Amino acid sequence: MRHTTVVLTSLWLVCSLANASQAQTPPAAQGQSAPAANAASGEGPTEVVQHAAQGMLGDLDKDRDAYRRDPTRVGQLVDKYLLPHFDTEGSARLVLGVHWRTATPEQRKRFVDAFYHSLLTNYGSALVDFTADRLKIFPTKVDSDTTRATVRTEVKRANGDRVAVNYYLHKTPQGWKAWDVVIDGISYVNSYRTDFGEQIEAQGIDSVIKRLEAGEKPGAIGKQTGGKAG
Repeated sequence: MRHTTVVLTSLWLVCSLANASQAQTPPAAQGQSAPAANAASGEGPTEVVQHAAQGMLGDLDKDRDAYRRDPTRVGQLVDKYLLPHFDTEGSARLVLGVHWRTATPEQRKRFVDAFYHSLLTNYGSALVDFTADRLKIFPTKVDSDTTRATVRTEVKRANGDRVAVNYYLHKTPQGWKAWDVVIDGISYVNSYRTDFGEQIEAQGIDSVIKRLEAGEKPGAIGKQTGGKAG
C-alpha cells in the first residue's frame, strides 16, 4: 500500500490548500518564516525541497515521543516548514477545478480547512515514524532563466520497496514553490480533482465538505456515489 508515501506527500500538497483562504493577502505582506525567507533569497528547487524536509524531520527527531502523544502537533511542523514553499491559491484552484469558480468564499475556506484537517487526522500520527533515511532527494539542475522544475525524490516504504515521488515547482517572486506531487506517475492534484469533482457533481460541494469535516479520508471521497443532496 501507499501509506507511507501518502503521509509525506499528501501533507506537502495539502499544506498549499491550508493557506488558500488567505490568498487575498500578498505573500510579501505576511510575516515570513525562516524557510520562506530562504526561498526568497535564491534557493534552487532541490534546496527548497531538501531544506524543508530536513527541517521538519529534524524537529521530529528532537522529541518523537511528544509528537506520538499529540499527533496534532505535526500540523505546526507542516505550517513551519512546508507551507511557505507551496503555491497556495494555484494548487487549490487546480484541485477544485471548475468548482473553484462557482464556490463561494465561505465554501472555499471550509473545503480547504476540512481537507487539511482530515489529512492531518488520518495520517499525521504515521508521519511521526517517517525518518530521513527513508527519503532520497536527487539533485536538479536548472538554468538561471528557467521558471519550472521537477525535483525527483525516492521514498522507501516500510516493506523496503522504493517509490518515485516527483515535486513540480515553478518560480515566483517569493522563490520556488511546488504546486503538485506525482507518485509513481499519478498526480495528486489530478487525482483529488477527479475524486472531488465527481462527488461535487453528484452531491454538491457542501456534501463533500461535510464528509471531510466528519473525518472521512480524502482518498475515500471518490468511492461513494449517490444522488445530489438537497
